[in-house]
Amino acid sequence: MKHKKNHLLTALAKRIACLPFLLTFALGTNVASAHDKKVFRFNISPNGYPPYMIVDQDAPSGIMWDVVSLISERLGYQIVAEKIPRKRVDQMLLDGYIDGTLRAVEWTHEPEKFLFTEPVVDVQEVFFTPKGASQTYHSPEDLVSKTVVTHLGYIYPALEPHFKSGAIKRFDVSQERDMFNFLLHGDRFDAAVVDLLVGKWVLKNEGLQDQFTASSGGISSYGFRVMLRKECLPFANEFNIELARIRENGELETILANYR
Repeated sequence: MKHKKNHLLTALAKRIACLPFLLTFALGTNVASAHDKKVFRFNISPNGYPPYMIVDQDAPSGIMWDVVSLISERLGYQIVAEKIPRKRVDQMLLDGYIDGTLRAVEWTHEPEKFLFTEPVVDVQEVFFTPKGASQTYHSPEDLVSKTVVTHLGYIYPALEPHFKSGAIKRFDVSQERDMFNFLLHGDRFDAAVVDLLVGKWVLKNEGLQDQFTASSGGISSYGFRVMLRKECLPFANEFNIELARIRENGELETILANYR
C-alpha cells in the first residue's frame, strides 16, 4: 500500500512539473494564432452614415458594415472599426493607419491616388423639401438663386458648378438630422440634398417622415464602394469575387432588406 501511495505521489509530481511547459505552449500557440490573423482596419467615422454605417450602438452595424465585415471575415481578416474624422481619412489611409473607408469615386478628391472595389450598393441623391413648401425641386436648375442645406465636407458633383458660380448657395451642417431641422425651422433654406435611403432612415428615426417630401427623380446616382490604398489590389480582387457571389446567392439582398 505504501509503495502504491508513493507511486501516485510521483506521478502527480510529474504532472505538476509539466504544467509550466503546457501553459507556456498554450500561450505561445494563442499568440502565434493572434499574430497570424490578418487585420482590416475599417473607418466607420465618428457619426457613421446610417443606414449604411450605424455607430451609435454597442457594435457597428449598417449595410456597408455588414457587407464588408462578412466578406472580410470570409477572406480571413479580423475587421477592426476606426472612427476617423472625414477631413483626415484620405491622408490616414495613404499613410497606412487605416486600410479602408466607404466612398464613391465621385465624392473623392484626387481619386486616382486610391483603389476602389466594385460598387456594393448605389446611392441616389435627391432633394428633400418640407411638405408645406410652396415649391418642390427636381433638378439643379430648379434651385437657381436658392439656398440648399448640404453636409459639411461632402462633394456634390451635379451641383458643384452651380455652387462655384454662385447660382446656388450651399449651407453646410455636420449631421444629416441637423440638415432636416435647419430646413424645417429655418426661413432661408429651400431644400436639402441627401441620399434617399439616408433621408428616409433619419426621418423615420426622428419621427419626421410626414414632414418632408423627396424629389421624384434623383439628381445623381453613384456606386458606394470600399476605398483602399493602391497596394491593396489582392484584397480588392478577392473582395470583388466574394461580393459578386453574395449578390448572386441573395445574401446581399437579405442585408439590404434589413435596413429598408
